[in-house]
Amino acid sequence: MATSEDEAKKRHHLITRNLQEVLGDDRLLQMLKDGKDINIYWGTATTGKPHVAYFVPMSKIADFLRADCHVTILFADLHAYLDNMKAPWELLALRTQYYEAAIKGMLESIGVPLEKLKFIRGTEFELSREYTLDVYRLTSLVTQHDAKKAGAEVVKQVDHPLLSGLLYPGLQALDEEYLKVDCQFGGVDQRKIFTFAEKYLPQLGYKKRIHLMNPMVPGLTGAKMSSSEEDSKIDLLDNSNSVKKKLKKAFCEPGNVEDNGILSFAKHVVFPLFSEGQKFVIQRDEKFGGCVEYPDHDSLKEAFRKEEVHPGDLKLAVEGYLDKLLDPIRKKFESKELKKLVSQAYPSLPKAKGGKSGAAAATEEITPARLDLRIGKITSVEKHPDADTLYVEQIDIGGGETRTVVSGLQGLVPMEELQDRLVVMLCNLKPVKMRGVESKAMVMCAAK
Repeated sequence: MATSEDEAKKRHHLITRNLQEVLGDDRLLQMLKDGKDINIYWGTATTGKPHVAYFVPMSKIADFLRADCHVTILFADLHAYLDNMKAPWELLALRTQYYEAAIKGMLESIGVPLEKLKFIRGTEFELSREYTLDVYRLTSLVTQHDAKKAGAEVVKQVDHPLLSGLLYPGLQALDEEYLKVDCQFGGVDQRKIFTFAEKYLPQLGYKKRIHLMNPMVPGLTGAKMSSSEEDSKIDLLDNSNSVKKKLKKAFCEPGNVEDNGILSFAKHVVFPLFSEGQKFVIQRDEKFGGCVEYPDHDSLKEAFRKEEVHPGDLKLAVEGYLDKLLDPIRKKFESKELKKLVSQAYPSLPKAKGGKSGAAAATEEITPARLDLRIGKITSVEKHPDADTLYVEQIDIGGGETRTVVSGLQGLVPMEELQDRLVVMLCNLKPVKMRGVESKAMVMCAAK
């Protein structure tokens, strides 16, 4: 049943406000005018802990619900594994549970009724016979170039990518069909995956979806808030003192309104959550001008640009709003069950070499993808000047690069038999000196 044009425009404004781009906006508006139900999904890979930047997509999900859309949140556990195996299988189930509890806590803190939402895990449908057959159908259409290009902004890029990373964009595209949605929502960094889906889903006989894209919002504490860098993010469970400490370190240059994570958080999270007539309040001492209020983000931004608002005052105001958002989540995670879940999903482990710790270090230690194995050709061999059991070999590994390798093959293989032989090398070891000669790789095996 068709709706009035004014009602359609009102819903359209809620769905699209603060977005950077919409692919298929004309189709979206027409669906709204026709009074059709709008089904939207947002997915998140269950790897590092969700942090306060997650409030940005959560505030948009609140907008979708206000616009009477049906929203599905996908906990992409299989995608998490495929993205260069950021999370080992044994932790995925626990991390997915943590994500569900954390995201439900965030939505509750911003007043989103959970009964309007649908939560689903990727492995609940992505391992089905029909989905798997569609994956195979898709691989018969997609070139390696297109798959790599589609995931360039999202999938971890390495010199020797795993096949799993090339599958990632195709699975995300197929999710649109299997979740039976009209739109997919994500950051603008997902744009290449969205256009990939628009190109290939019709080739499988499925309809092209609408794509809603958030801008890449600067993190509160820098250019980007990273789940893996403790000092660069504000965790959902950080206490008030920790939030204050991290916000003090945040980049907030006087008059700079372009690269300002504090202002961006106010725009994309604080203002959208205000009720009608509510204003952004900055508390100041009378000697600094007293309390000041801003009815919308544009007026706050302009005042900051003119340096009428000091960075310290802006940080203090955002800190207050942020603490109000985090308090219900902190209380939720005071339960014994959720404390246990956090410790199991993100175990504290001793620091590994290079200073990394926790689950990230554990993942690197057990993942074969961490090994940089290459085939090289031995171009010269000579005896080590100071060791009777060692050879010093020059090995061409391609790309104009030659590595010096010290190996213990003297006495086992005649020197002349090593010349021009192909070998498998482990190349990402720390260089070490062996009797005064630096070795920059390890020979693992050789062709006969």
